[in-house]
Amino acid sequence: MRVRETARGWTAVWLVVLALVQTAAFLLVWRFAVHTELGQWLDTVALTGNRIGQDRIDGPVDRILNAMSVVSLLATTAVIGFIALIRGRKALAVTATLLIAGANVTTQVLKHFLVRPDFGIDPERAAAGNSLPSGHTAVAASVAVALILVLPAKVRVLGAFLGAGYAAVAGVATLSAGWHRPSDAVAAYLVVGAWAAAGGMLLLFFQRDTAEISPTDAHRMAAAVLGGLGVLALAVSGLALTWLAARSGTPADELTRRPLFIGYAGSAAGIAGTIGVVAALVLAVVHRVVPRVKG
Repeated sequence: MRVRETARGWTAVWLVVLALVQTAAFLLVWRFAVHTELGQWLDTVALTGNRIGQDRIDGPVDRILNAMSVVSLLATTAVIGFIALIRGRKALAVTATLLIAGANVTTQVLKHFLVRPDFGIDPERAAAGNSLPSGHTAVAASVAVALILVLPAKVRVLGAFLGAGYAAVAGVATLSAGWHRPSDAVAAYLVVGAWAAAGGMLLLFFQRDTAEISPTDAHRMAAAVLGGLGVLALAVSGLALTWLAARSGTPADELTRRPLFIGYAGSAAGIAGTIGVVAALVLAVVHRVVPRVKG
C-alpha cells in the first residue's frame, strides 16, 4: 500500500509540473507572438503564405472547420462521456467532460480579455484584434485528449494517433483558411494540455483502492514515437522560423514566394509538433491516472 501511495504521489508531482510547464509555455507564446514585433511579423508572414495553393485546399479546409460547431462539440462530449460510463468509470466521465468544457471556456475567456497591441505590421487584420487562442483548435484538441483518457488500453494508442492527427489538421486548417494565426493554434494546444494535467490530478484524487497499475498499459514506445515526431516537427519549425527571422525587416506582402512558403510550412510544422508532444505526454501517463480495476 505504501509503495502504491508513493507512486501516486510521484504521479501527482509530475502532473503538477506538466500543468505549470504548459502554462508557462502558453505565457511565452502569448508574450512573444502578440507583444513583440518579430512575433507578430512571423505570424503575419505565415498567414500571407497560406495563399500559396489555397485554391486547391479551400474545399477540404472549409469542410473540416465548418464541422466544428457547438452542436457537434456537445454530441462528441456526450459520446466520450458515454464511453467512460459503459466502462463503469463515473469519475472518468465527469473528468473528461470537465476537461472539454474547461479548455474551451478558458480559450474563449482568454481570447476576449487578452489585448493585442497594433505595431502596424498587419494592418489588414488590425481591426479584428486578438485571436489567441484558437477556439476551433481547442475544440479538436480537447476532444482528442479526452478520447485518449476514456478509451480502453487496447485501442488507446490508435485513438491517440488519430486524435492527435485530427487536432493537427484542425490547427493547420485554421491557418490555411486565414481564420487564425499559427500562434493561436499552438496556444490552444497548451491550454488543453494544462487542463489535461489538471484532469489527471482529479482522477488521481478519486482513484479507487482497487486500482491496479499494469506495466502493459504504459504504451511507452507509442508515446515515445508520437512525442519524437512532435519534437522533430518543432525542430523543423524552429529552423524555418529562425531562417525567416533574419528577413524581418521586409513587410510580409513584399516577400517573395520562397520565404512566404517557408513561413507557412514552418508554422504548420510547429502546430503539428505541439499537439504531438501534448498528446504524447497524456498517453505516457494515462495508465497511471486511469488504471485497471481489480475484479
